[in-house]
Amino acid sequence: MPAGSPAAGDAVRAASPVTGGAVRERWVWLAVAAGGCLLVLLAASRPWAAGVREAGAAAELVAPTGGDLGPALTPLALAGLAGVVAVLATKGAGRRLMGALLALCGLAAGAATWAATGADGVVDWLRERNVLAGTAGLTWDDVVVWPVLCGLGAALVLAGGLAVVVRGGRWAGMSARYERDPGRAPRAADGDRALWDALDRGDDPTESR
Repeated sequence: MPAGSPAAGDAVRAASPVTGGAVRERWVWLAVAAGGCLLVLLAASRPWAAGVREAGAAAELVAPTGGDLGPALTPLALAGLAGVVAVLATKGAGRRLMGALLALCGLAAGAATWAATGADGVVDWLRERNVLAGTAGLTWDDVVVWPVLCGLGAALVLAGGLAVVVRGGRWAGMSARYERDPGRAPRAADGDRALWDALDRGDDPTESR
């Protein structure tokens, strides 16, 4: 079927909505998955406790961050970002494998978030750093917003990984724009190209036929 025929044009127009939908879907996925990783990174860098002090002490003790209480959070978020890049760079079974690993990062980050919110986490962290004389009368205020945002980020990473496993096969990879479409007809040589081809063959392009 000629590339310029009406039937070919209809086929291209019919395929365009599907391709456009896959591209939009990939961009939405990228925003969700990468945003979830960044949310975990942000939350892990913020204090999850405030006003930590012992009874009778005027000065506050150092407050632990989410990364202090959950040491796995930052590495998991960075691994998730690497997984996002790997998903874009692969295709087929390799992409689905990367999606499964990304989902595992999200699941592990959620578990680490839950473990970091335990009541004994702050006490254990202070004791390990020898900044706590005793546990009697130790008080602090829980900072709720950062653990919640960290859990939300972990859920987004998990959802992004599962989406790759289920839908990732429809998305083009990073190198798709450089791959030649086998159904596209080669472009016809213009007049200058035909002139140079004639000179390469030893023909005189000015000779009248």
